[in-house]
Amino acid sequence: MRIGLIGFGFIGSEIHRRIARGDGPLELAFVHSRSPARLAGVDPALILDDLADAHRFAPDLIVEIAGPRVTVDHGEALLAIADYMPLSLTALADDDLRARLIDRAGATGHSLFVAHGALVGADSLLEWRAMWDHVSICFRKPPRSLGPAAAEIDRETVIFDGSVRRIARQFPHNVNAMVACALATTGLDACHARLVADPALDRLELLIEAKGKDGSRLRIERSQPAIGVSGSEMAEAVHRSILRAAGFAGAIEFV
Repeated sequence: MRIGLIGFGFIGSEIHRRIARGDGPLELAFVHSRSPARLAGVDPALILDDLADAHRFAPDLIVEIAGPRVTVDHGEALLAIADYMPLSLTALADDDLRARLIDRAGATGHSLFVAHGALVGADSLLEWRAMWDHVSICFRKPPRSLGPAAAEIDRETVIFDGSVRRIARQFPHNVNAMVACALATTGLDACHARLVADPALDRLELLIEAKGKDGSRLRIERSQPAIGVSGSEMAEAVHRSILRAAGFAGAIEFV
């Protein structure tokens, strides 16, 4: 399985390192970055300068880790040549774009993969998709994890309280797991999102609460160290999603 990587920040560089050292039956097809200087240690034969030339590298799966604009500008073209896994899921909050991507995937025989990423309990949420009556997801983060706009916050502050569709538009680089949660459950308008900035935190906190139509309840909590805007587990989660999308199973596998 030949993997194309778009983006070479913390997660992209770690996925590159894992594939390059032979972690799993994967092979690098190409690496693309908007900042070419970041690719100093990458084999020059693997560097893709222009995404319009991605077909020349014959990828089987293209993984985007560079921001939602990539999917807006190139998603349909990329799906024409390979399976596509956008990690910047806020792009999929646009219904028209998501529909076009799904149509292109169907027409070309490729797949649009939604990685679970930071969404803990994704399997349980998805399995009960038709049964959920109400789903909410809350992020509590230190202000530095929300970018420059939140840097001056000096007390616990509710930054957002509303639908996942609205928060995806306001924070396109910070709430990908919220979009994954909404797509897996009650939808972008019905799934409730809450974002809290708290300078007393040195970790990222996630709370998902789901209520079923039959009265069942699911509550998922996680607290973990922050690395930039992501949690410490993200590289591992992404690598795992790539392996699952590629159809590779280990000697013992949880399905």
